[in-house]
Amino acid sequence: MLTGKKFRLKQETIAIETLGEVRTVVMVPSSEVVTVLHGPTPDDKRMVDVRWNNRTLVMFAEDIQRRGEEVTEQTA
Repeated sequence: MLTGKKFRLKQETIAIETLGEVRTVVMVPSSEVVTVLHGPTPDDKRMVDVRWNNRTLVMFAEDIQRRGEEVTEQTA
């Protein structure tokens, strides 16, 4: 489970922002930190909800794990 963990991205990574009925592709730049709000879930192990730059986005869990490094209190 990734919920509650923070990750610093090592490369630019795609995310999706949903505002009402509109979905927009967002590129989260490298070196940015995302916080996993929820997920992955047993129903969908691929996607997680994240918080970045005061925005709630959806990202692939695999992208976060492969392109990010977990941020702990020692590395913050």
